[in-house]
Amino acid sequence: MSTRMAAVLGALMASLLAAFVAALLVGSTSVPVSQVMGTLLRSGSRDDAIGIVIETIRLPRALTATLAGAALGIAGLQMQTLFRNPLADPFALGISSGATLGVALVTLGTGYGVTAGFGPALGLRGDSLIIVAAFAGSSAVLGLVLLVSSRIASPATVLVLGLMCGYAVSAVVTVLVGASQPERLQQWAQWGFGSFSGVPWSRLTLFSAAIGIGLCSACAMTKQLNALLLGDHYARSMGVSVGRARILAMLGASLLGAVVTAFCGPIAFLGIAIPHLCRGLLGSSDHRVLVPGVILLGAVVALGAQIASLLPGDAGILPLNAVLSMIGAPVVIFILLSRRRGAVIR
Repeated sequence: MSTRMAAVLGALMASLLAAFVAALLVGSTSVPVSQVMGTLLRSGSRDDAIGIVIETIRLPRALTATLAGAALGIAGLQMQTLFRNPLADPFALGISSGATLGVALVTLGTGYGVTAGFGPALGLRGDSLIIVAAFAGSSAVLGLVLLVSSRIASPATVLVLGLMCGYAVSAVVTVLVGASQPERLQQWAQWGFGSFSGVPWSRLTLFSAAIGIGLCSACAMTKQLNALLLGDHYARSMGVSVGRARILAMLGASLLGAVVTAFCGPIAFLGIAIPHLCRGLLGSSDHRVLVPGVILLGAVVALGAQIASLLPGDAGILPLNAVLSMIGAPVVIFILLSRRRGAVIR
């Protein structure tokens, strides 16, 4: 590892620590740094109102943003490497659209108050039902794409197939939106904004475990990802089972994207933007340094977006996806302009 790479990774670690502490400080209630540190070190009073706010609201929200940013960044890196397409993202296989359909069926088709189907039978209601529906929808679309992709050799064809599945599912969602009652559209729109605030401690264990599995899988695949980056023929010459590596990469990216979408909503742009920003900072496409770099940078950017969404204070909260679009759109524009000059992923 070069001195530049080590310095960048060190700076990202310091930035992550600073952003995490800042996420605990920013909100509708002003909190001193000493109170935050006391709560984190368990030295403050557990009955203190500010301590309760930090421990029950801000700390889970900051941890969720950290994990979600890292997950979407890694999923985007895997998809861009797998398809050798700089604009591929975690939801290129229709995962986000499948999750959106699941949520639409719950919030627009039944509503919270009159859910009479599988939800009560499974003991699920409210946010728990939305999470299960989102994950079921994304898993169904992923299963269909993987089933067909097992018979297709071209990654580009698999990518187009995923996009077409996404368009078809989005059409069904549009029909549901058009036919739904107006009072049910508010909950649907709220989910579509994206949020890191809907994962309390009771769900954070499951969320972090699923994200941890996906991140560990990506860390274990750095050799295969480096080989796939140079083409299938080179990967085979290095002893890599291309078909197996492709399926594992798609499963890993899909798991990360599906879990984040189910718990946090359709979070935009992080999957596309983070890998490119990290390549520029590190000056390398070596996944041995890209993977830890993307994990750190994804977490930092997600925390930064969460902080920015809270800056209006008492005036309200900015939609998270609007903040992320402000970050991601310039990056995508830069990518398009770079491609016109002949730049490609290497």
